[in-house]
Amino acid sequence: MNTLLNIVILLVGFVLLIKGADFFVEGSAAVARKMLVPSVIIGLTIVAFGTSAPEMAVSISAALQGSNEIAVSNVIGSNMFNLLVVLGACAVMAPVPCDKEIVNRDFSFMNIITAVLIILVFGGFMTVSVEYGLNSSEECSILSRIDGIVLLCLFVFYLSYTVKAALKSRNKDEEPTKVFLKVWEIILYIFGGLAAIIAGGQLVVNSAKAIALAAGMSETLVGLTIVAVGTSLPELVTSIVAAKKSENGLAVGNVIGSNIFNILFILGVSSAIMPIPVTVQSVMDSILLIAMCFIVFLFAKTRDSINKKEGLIMILVYIAYMGYAIVR
Repeated sequence: MNTLLNIVILLVGFVLLIKGADFFVEGSAAVARKMLVPSVIIGLTIVAFGTSAPEMAVSISAALQGSNEIAVSNVIGSNMFNLLVVLGACAVMAPVPCDKEIVNRDFSFMNIITAVLIILVFGGFMTVSVEYGLNSSEECSILSRIDGIVLLCLFVFYLSYTVKAALKSRNKDEEPTKVFLKVWEIILYIFGGLAAIIAGGQLVVNSAKAIALAAGMSETLVGLTIVAVGTSLPELVTSIVAAKKSENGLAVGNVIGSNIFNILFILGVSSAIMPIPVTVQSVMDSILLIAMCFIVFLFAKTRDSINKKEGLIMILVYIAYMGYAIVR
């Protein structure tokens, strides 16, 4: 009975996360349209941050509650899902054009910070004591508060650089796009969406932990599967809708921006709040993530678009990885 109740709570949490992110993105995008910001910049910033809000709520809530394995594995799992499934699904529907400037600048930056994360993790290899919630004999790494501050500094640098690029690309002679939401509706969408995201994140963390214990699963596996996929649904829905509307810049920008936001801001804040022990499994997953980033980067770099065949390969790679994560 308790397990059934936790499953219901988990589903309610996901609904709050997804609908909250939906309202948040719509309200934020309405503001951006009035500012004449190009769609790819909206995807890299407002939409990416909005759709990553569920991961932020889950990981920060997990860090505050000491469920650090979920905080790390949720980010790694979400980034894998975004990169392989979200982009892959868009490419299966229609070729996804890859703007060379975005690939060379933002995609490359995403690869660099993923490598930085691995460097920080390897730099923190140690035997963690029981006070961090792990067996004292278990060899693992740790993301310290200093590491968190480093990640947050990189986030501020990237955000300021992206905003400057957006301001330079604005067409001041262009009329603002007509926005059908009133000012009070925009405010309601933004703050109401954030409230739903925070509440949903709390419900997901609590119910996912309970289900993991009941099923004998590790928190790492739950973070990589149930929580990571569930919190990445906003990115999937947003990018697919954008691709259908031929807003390919929005779709690609959403994935790249979300992954950057997940690593720099979410892990940065989480580890700044509480140092995060990282298990050997999560270290291996982070190495696999950088390998996946490199493969997709080659797809985007060698051609002007990611085609259907490459999209299918990306989805199959993710399915293979999920099989490995479950049986290991």
